[in-house]
Amino acid sequence: MTTPEPGFAGRIGRTFAESTPWWPEPPRPPKAAPNIVLVMLDDTGFAHFGCYGSTIATPAIDRLAANGLQYTGFHTTALCSPSRACLLTGRNHHAVGMRAVSNFDTGFPNMRGAITPRAATLPELLRPHGYATYAAGKWHLAPMHECSAAGPHTNWPLQKGFDRFYGFLQGEADQFAPELTADNHHIDPPGKYEDGYHVSEDIVDQSMGWIRDLKSVRPDRPFFLYLAFGATHAPHQAPKEYVERYRGKFDKGWDAAREEWFARQLAAGVVPPGTTLAPRNPGVAAWDELTENQRAFAARLQEAFAGFLEHTDAQIGRLVTFLEGMEMLDNTIFMVMSDNGASQEGGPYGVMDEFSFFNFMREDIDDIVANRLDDIGGPHSHSNYPWGWAQVGNTPLKWYKQNTYGGGVRDPLIIHYPAGIAEPGAIRDQFCHITDIVPTVLDALGASLPEGVNGHQQIPLSGESLAYTWEKAAPPTIRRPQYFEQFGHRGLWMQGWKAVTYHWKGKPFEEDAWALYHLDADFSECHDLAAEHPEKLRELVDAWWVEAGANGVLPLDDRTTELFGAAPRPGTPHGRAVYEYFPPISHIPSDAAPGLGGRNWTATFDVTVPPAGCEGVLYARGNHNVGHSFFVKDGLLQFDYNALGQHTRAAFPLRLAAGDHVIEARFDRVGRADGVLVLAVDGAELGSVAIPVVIRMLGSTGLDIGCDRLSTVVDDYEGPFAFTGTLRRAAFRIRSERDRADVAVIARSELAKE
Repeated sequence: MTTPEPGFAGRIGRTFAESTPWWPEPPRPPKAAPNIVLVMLDDTGFAHFGCYGSTIATPAIDRLAANGLQYTGFHTTALCSPSRACLLTGRNHHAVGMRAVSNFDTGFPNMRGAITPRAATLPELLRPHGYATYAAGKWHLAPMHECSAAGPHTNWPLQKGFDRFYGFLQGEADQFAPELTADNHHIDPPGKYEDGYHVSEDIVDQSMGWIRDLKSVRPDRPFFLYLAFGATHAPHQAPKEYVERYRGKFDKGWDAAREEWFARQLAAGVVPPGTTLAPRNPGVAAWDELTENQRAFAARLQEAFAGFLEHTDAQIGRLVTFLEGMEMLDNTIFMVMSDNGASQEGGPYGVMDEFSFFNFMREDIDDIVANRLDDIGGPHSHSNYPWGWAQVGNTPLKWYKQNTYGGGVRDPLIIHYPAGIAEPGAIRDQFCHITDIVPTVLDALGASLPEGVNGHQQIPLSGESLAYTWEKAAPPTIRRPQYFEQFGHRGLWMQGWKAVTYHWKGKPFEEDAWALYHLDADFSECHDLAAEHPEKLRELVDAWWVEAGANGVLPLDDRTTELFGAAPRPGTPHGRAVYEYFPPISHIPSDAAPGLGGRNWTATFDVTVPPAGCEGVLYARGNHNVGHSFFVKDGLLQFDYNALGQHTRAAFPLRLAAGDHVIEARFDRVGRADGVLVLAVDGAELGSVAIPVVIRMLGSTGLDIGCDRLSTVVDDYEGPFAFTGTLRRAAFRIRSERDRADVAVIARSELAKE
């Protein structure tokens, strides 16, 4: 007799009395299997935690370090999605298809914007061992054009091994009004800024709820929690009381702060004696050379960052206290780390809205200081600090996020595990890499990587276990060579030496100048030994090419923001020139929305007006800092073109009889970086306005049809301000395939003249 259950080991007779039942063996965790918590911060530099030298208050993180291990040789990929892919797979980022951020797919295996199934994630590896698996916060590991309600959901967290997910799929989020996803569906935030809502608090609440449910019903099951904060990526937003704690604390400037933090690092043993404090990076002015308004703006931006970090630390502290109360902390491997160094995306002076950086536009700092200084850190800012403060966060290192020098790739790592660490409170200086986390967890479980997972032959692990560093008097580094590559910047660590090159975009790769550092004796990469040891440099550069070949690094590609404007491809939401929507529909993330920035377009809305008339939003894209809002209010049809806080408004009287109508907005480029917006009803033009500044990238917040759900583009209404008529259809027609990149090129060239 056959059975539909392969492997059934009982006996099936004609009746129950003649049969023997059998149950498959359930997944059983190893004896005393630890819980796993991986806390990932974003754009947090080597020096930002208090225990790494900062004057920013991080008591919860510092306590974990004091009772665990603090690593000073931990390295990442210099960018968020690649580091997260390494963290969750234990393989190098190019090998798994995540060379850069998941918004990109360049057509080559090293950059698909998704993790290959040949590299199973840690939750997929832990599930067979009986683990419950949870992810909260930032994902950014799925092609962003797949992240609408239409999917496909193949690369969403639940399809990558997590039982539950609560957070945001994009690379950043408005901390007070995030684009939230719960499991496999989008949801509206459960609160607003006015209610005291902040997404960092929300994701910790969700995490504690999952754990509480698990331990109440199945106390025998361990859990894996991946808690990925939006902090401290831009926008730097925190509750007002946290930001105000730092008022005036950074008025002495970045030069003084870097000296102070460096002295604290030396005193604490975070950096070895004899370390050189790297000079200011190119483009970083001396603090005293800034104007009074530039200093005031920069100091406020750093205050917002500091408040954001302290608030995040408080949420980590809430989770630690919760685990203590549940008597689970001692048997939990609790790791805190950052995905890359401090961000350079605030430019030389800092930005009120980070998308001014991506649109190559310079803000008017004098105007901000006069009118908007108190907005920084709150719901009406999307700020990022200037290069000078970023380098403070990377003290004592060079360069930043995106670069393969220490400022981009050397990051904080703390491991707290009372049941497994023999020397709590110690500092570990062994070289290690973010690919080492998965092997470390598997080692702690006594598990290994299976040959196949879900029918896919597996790529070998790139990393190596760090469990040897948990021993008392841990031995020196045990590690194979580790390469680095990001946007053409390259590097290789091998046996205490590092070869590295800063790549200038557009320059032939063969012309890049390589530097050589004896990292064991030169923590901050300040003493180039290339001229003294050409044979060692050649050895490391040759080894880089070997590692590049083995890990799928090639072809080298130094494109960055222009990839956001890549040509539409079939099989994505952009494989068409006309986008039709049939409301009511879910919020559409930015990478799945029509690419209107810099192109000629027409938007039409088929509506039915009730006898009492109507008002509300027809279309909203973006948020308070940048975007579009097309709405009816006070008897006016209005379109607001929000160019990074510079609002241009088309507003014309609207008198519509009850019944069906077609409302239209048309945009045409006129000059190379300006345009005209026309509003029409039933084919008759109401009027037009000139748009003086064309925005190529309309922010990271997506599209709403028939409402404005999140942070509203304008202050004229309170969201969602849903359209009160019937909105039957909305259509966006791209009338020109003109490359959006030319707008950025113009803006960049104009900026260079200033």
